[in-house]
Amino acid sequence: MDISDRDRQDRKRELLAFLENDVGRMYMDDIKTMINHKRRRLIVDISDLHSFSNLAPKILRKPGDYMQPFSDAVTDLVNRIDGKYLKEGESVNVGFEGPFVSRRVTPRELLSEFIGSMVCVEGIVTKCSLVRPKVVKSVHFCPTTEKFTTREYRDITSNMGLPTGSVYPTRDENGNLLVTEYGLCQYKDHQTMSIQEMPENSAPGQLPRTVDVIVEDDLVDSCKPGDRVAIVGLYKAIPGKSKGSVNGVFRTVLIANNVSLLNKEANAPIYTPEDLKNIKKIAEREDAFDLLGNSLAPSIYGHSWIKKAVILLMLGGVEKNLSNGTHLRGDINMMMVGDPSVAKSQLLRAIINIAPLAISTTGRGSSGVGLTAAVTSDQETGERRLEAGAMVLADRGVVCIDEFDKMNDQDRVAIHEVMEQQTVTIAKAGIHASLNARCSVVAAANPIYGTYDRSLTPTKNIGLPDSLLSRFDLLFIVLDQMDPDIDRQISDHVLRMHRYRSAYDEGDFDGSSRYGREDEANDESAVFVKYNRMLHGKRTGRGQKRDTLTIKFLKKYIHYAKHRIQPELTDEASEQIATAYAELRNGSSTAQTGGTLPITARTLETIIRLSTAHAKLKLSRLVTKSDVEAALRVLNFAIYHKELTDMEEREQEKQREMERKGQADRRSDGNDGAGRSVPINSAGSTDAMDVDEPPVGQSATILSQERLEAFNTIFGQHMRANRLDMISIADIERTVNNVSTAPYSREQIMSLLEKLQDDNRVMIAGDMVHMIS
Repeated sequence: MDISDRDRQDRKRELLAFLENDVGRMYMDDIKTMINHKRRRLIVDISDLHSFSNLAPKILRKPGDYMQPFSDAVTDLVNRIDGKYLKEGESVNVGFEGPFVSRRVTPRELLSEFIGSMVCVEGIVTKCSLVRPKVVKSVHFCPTTEKFTTREYRDITSNMGLPTGSVYPTRDENGNLLVTEYGLCQYKDHQTMSIQEMPENSAPGQLPRTVDVIVEDDLVDSCKPGDRVAIVGLYKAIPGKSKGSVNGVFRTVLIANNVSLLNKEANAPIYTPEDLKNIKKIAEREDAFDLLGNSLAPSIYGHSWIKKAVILLMLGGVEKNLSNGTHLRGDINMMMVGDPSVAKSQLLRAIINIAPLAISTTGRGSSGVGLTAAVTSDQETGERRLEAGAMVLADRGVVCIDEFDKMNDQDRVAIHEVMEQQTVTIAKAGIHASLNARCSVVAAANPIYGTYDRSLTPTKNIGLPDSLLSRFDLLFIVLDQMDPDIDRQISDHVLRMHRYRSAYDEGDFDGSSRYGREDEANDESAVFVKYNRMLHGKRTGRGQKRDTLTIKFLKKYIHYAKHRIQPELTDEASEQIATAYAELRNGSSTAQTGGTLPITARTLETIIRLSTAHAKLKLSRLVTKSDVEAALRVLNFAIYHKELTDMEEREQEKQREMERKGQADRRSDGNDGAGRSVPINSAGSTDAMDVDEPPVGQSATILSQERLEAFNTIFGQHMRANRLDMISIADIERTVNNVSTAPYSREQIMSLLEKLQDDNRVMIAGDMVHMIS
């Protein structure tokens, strides 16, 4: 027996002693369980090897010397327990787990010092090849001599012996023909994968690093693209097709012996008892929703409703998978459409900084397959393999798509399925696969004409099909408002930001730690941002002080509320949601036209999701009436683009002021000029009428919104009931005043009809009013 065989036997005896002595775990019990479950791999904890004659460092440094003896030792024990479990020539594999400490690395940290040793690599699976059989032993029959010959095949992945060639023998030593007996040959499954570093941990501005992994036997198909995994294996250098012989560069691969799926929350924050107490205290506050909204991106002025919506989006609703196979998504999708320079992209950056997992893309820089999944060819073997796109990588996270309007229509269609079904289905080049993509989509886009055209409806400004718009739960129109007061407030806010400089960044001129580092210098358990006059402005007026949570605490709060609380709908909340949905449908079909989103059954699910997210924010186990009301306020702001109406109201207010001023001037001119009052109303009505009725300029403005809607309803019903295309103004006056409790004057009716004419619903020609269908 040569030295290597003697060494191998010594190591095997040592490992048999380790398994039989029950160090740490009861490995004999584990082997029996493995036999009962018909498995072929024993998982050994590395910390148990540390406590038994210091075996762990030897195995970690030179795993090639120990893998085969370990496998032989386990195989002997299995044969001793159950002699019929393994067939002749079969063996049991060994995998490792436990604390790898300095050897727990990412693909970026996997450098040449680790070659030949055992490491644990964490990352996300981006590509998977098809599973192929690999020959281990071939059997050949010679018809001339009627003898069988066998041949074993070893490659770089084998634990023992030198690699052999891969050529099948066709003749024996004497030149007799050999026939391969394929039924007697032994094969094992073989698959290659690519592991990429986690997108949330990769260095900004650098390409993410990848490492190829070879998995065999029972480890094949243990994970799929998009899964986060920790793979334990041997890091080896193997020659490529031509590279090694030319310039000394070899391809490196990881030969896996254990694959464990990481929970998506592997990088979850650690809660101290103090944190939990603070989280509950914040949740009990009346203004918890406002506080969280203000704490998101405090450097952006205004947009309070959008910030609140983003908080709800990051919390999400409750996902449901029904027994009949129906999947109801819990993720909330949101879109912002608006003028350039209104901080849409900055809001996306804020989401990326706070959400536990967020991937950022742009419309022009992303193709449809880049967002979903691609079928590519393997450079080494030429085989087809599946490569995960951004939305698959962001499973259980958020995808931020900027410049959404610059995307091609064909690429945009690719995300339809992801936004509702939350899967990516591929049927290309003989590969049929369905990958999970349970993510929220946040999109930012400019209107179709570059800036928002207020003379057109929101849908015409947005320029996207209804099939895509209805998949967005919330759609916000963000406008660049030309108002001197607002401009002054924004400029004050922005200038304060530019004047602010953190005391902790003195001397850092490379820019690496200038942004987003100030709260790390503060107390670790701080809940509120410390007041700074230059950053937060003066505390003037009543209730001016606005609390702001630190980024670190906000992350913890959102993570805790999202994963620890799963609220359920109460009966009263369900009833209120049903009523609110019916009113929205009714409103969209009659008076309220021009909403940002079509009101469909998806809107009903949107209300449920938003209400559930608000209940999570309050750490409540039940969705109550107040949660539904909060959700409806956010939804109404999004659907009826309140920012646009507020802007128009301010402009109308200014116009009224000017009209009042002009009328006052005219009245004084009329009284002073000829010594008698000039009749103000142009219709030539009596002076007695002038005393009761307000001036013409004010008649329309004095009408309340209810009166305006009442007129529209009566007028519309009369035209539809009598199937009229046109009607005289006198008939309208008679009809409306017969039905209405408070009569309308001729001037008021004229101003209301002019408003309908401006909305392109009627046309006034002389004394006749024509309906526009």
